[in-house]
Formats: sequence, C-alpha cells, structure tokens
Amino acid sequence: MKKILLVASLVVAVLLIGAQETRAVCPICTVAVIGGVGLSQYLGIDDTITGLWIGGLAVSLIFWTVDWLNQKKIHFLGRNLLIVLGYYAMIVLPLWFSGILNHPLNKIWGFDKLLLGMFFGSLGFLLGAALYPVLKKANNGKPHFPFEKVVLPIIPLVILSLIFYFIVYH
Repeated sequence: MKKILLVASLVVAVLLIGAQETRAVCPICTVAVIGGVGLSQYLGIDDTITGLWIGGLAVSLIFWTVDWLNQKKIHFLGRNLLIVLGYYAMIVLPLWFSGILNHPLNKIWGFDKLLLGMFFGSLGFLLGAALYPVLKKANNGKPHFPFEKVVLPIIPLVILSLIFYFIVYH
C-alpha cells in the first residue's frame, strides 16, 4: 500500500508540474505537499504527521479548484462549501470504509491520528498561504525573498511535523 501511495503521489506530481498558470497556491508548493505525503507513508512515519501533509494537500487542491472555477467564471450557490466538502469526502470516506480511520489503536488524545493531523495540517497550510498576501502588501506589493509564496504554506507543515514528531515519539 505504501509503494502504491508513493507511485500515485509521483504520478500526480508529474501531472501538476505540467499545469499551466494558477493564482491560488503555486504548483511547486502542491508538489512539495504531495511528496511529503508519499515520503512519510513510505518511511513509516506516524499517521498524525502524514495527516498534516494530507490536510495541506487538501487545502491546496481546494485553492486550485476555486481559482480554476473563478478563471472560467463558473459560480453557483454554495460552490466553495461544496468544493471543501467534496475534497474532504474524497479523502476521508475511502479511508473510513477501508478501516484505516477510527481504528482503536490509532488514536492520540482520543482522536484518530490521521484526522487530527489533517485538521492541523489544513489549518497550518491555510494560515501559511493566507500570510503571503499580507506580507507582500506590507512590502509594497513585492515578496520579501524568492519563492516566498512557496515557502510560507510549507513552513507550518514542517513546524507541525516536528512538534508532532516529538509528541508521538518522545
């Protein structure tokens, strides 16, 4: 299963590299998130940490989808809510029905490790991505350093990964 996830992650990464323009979250950032998910599963890293990266990936894909629909001028009532619910359903339901989620031995603080990680990863990625326009505006519309838009959403995932690593393994 781990090898399949790694191969699937690499295929998605290659497809995303070929993506043209986006204004939401940059493709490099999304590829980094996908790589993090595949690598953590392949290396046998705790599900809480894997969940962080899955959550970040979900938020990135939601941004991409909303931005794509905006570019195509496709709007309808509840669109963004449906996109959010749709992506999380596509992630959570297969994990639930396969028995990976809610396993009694895969909990931390009474919560499923993957779900807890997804919650914090989604929140961290969202906050990191939201910080970019604020910092850019404060710097007269210019980024502070090259690839700032890439780095800011990834930093919270890395920091949270380190925090959960020490919580889980120490």
